[in-house]
Amino acid sequence: MPGKQAQHRTMPAARFILKIDPFLIWLAMAVVLASLLPARGSGADLFWALSQAAIVLLFFLHGAKLSREAIVQGIGNWRLHLATLGSTYVLFPALGLATAALAAGWTDPLLVSGVLFLTLLPSTVQSSIAFTSMARGNVAAAVCSASLSNLLGIFVTPLLVGLLMTTGKAQQGFDWQAVQSITVQLLLPFLVGHLLRPLVGGFVERNKKLLMPVDRGAILLVVYAAFSAAVVNGIWTRLDVADLVILLVVSAIILGAVMLINVGISRAMGLPREDFIVLLFCGSKKSLVTGVPMAGALFAPAQVGMVILPLMIFHQMQLFVCAWIAARFAAEPEMAPA
Repeated sequence: MPGKQAQHRTMPAARFILKIDPFLIWLAMAVVLASLLPARGSGADLFWALSQAAIVLLFFLHGAKLSREAIVQGIGNWRLHLATLGSTYVLFPALGLATAALAAGWTDPLLVSGVLFLTLLPSTVQSSIAFTSMARGNVAAAVCSASLSNLLGIFVTPLLVGLLMTTGKAQQGFDWQAVQSITVQLLLPFLVGHLLRPLVGGFVERNKKLLMPVDRGAILLVVYAAFSAAVVNGIWTRLDVADLVILLVVSAIILGAVMLINVGISRAMGLPREDFIVLLFCGSKKSLVTGVPMAGALFAPAQVGMVILPLMIFHQMQLFVCAWIAARFAAEPEMAPA
């Protein structure tokens, strides 16, 4: 029996890690390819245009996939949503500002800006919902919290970048042109997809696997295009192993601090187990899908590769950590902070 219990506890994590590993490899390959064969001139313009088209398609499919019934079912849990949004847009930025102040002089200023930028982004949608479902949490509330975080992020993230950052196109303050670009590229296709859900929703639901290659393909295209521009501008002459180690340590500290603080918040609020899981997962994530195109709109092309590098590292770390935690909850559903 003990052997069977141990097998039951490890199998969910193993299955989930196997689903994460291939994209991690592809993401690393995109960076390597951009380092060895960066797109230049008209080729760079072509890859950037393809990546933008893929992002538009991706958000259209996300809009078509979002169920209004799930939104209505989960929207009434306003205390949980406020806690999640507070974690995403108050707690994270506060930690980002503190980290940026402490890291100044230790590594490249653009990497420091990238760390701060990732803390200003909205939460993820797909992985937050997937982890909540795996851990047997409140899936309806997770759909609502994650979707609300992303919709607000269209406006909140550029505003926070304009207020808190001094690097990029928004360095002189709030940049309405950047907001317009983000709105056209992300929010508009999302809303169109959602409005057309009665027509295309059935097809999307029947072909859920369609969303994953579009999701990952769009990110890979943007990463390749961004790192191509960064390589042309000498990214690897500015970075060394010590910079990457610093990014790993900083990402681990920020992620661990957010999760521990959210555990305390959930206890103080008296959240039930199902809602605590939503706060733990939705409140600790940062979206690579939303962050990469936002970086393209908010920062100069030569800066994007450096700025999104901390986000890429944090993204993979959050997936592995949350996969392990979700597997533990799935195996031992009675264990949760009250």
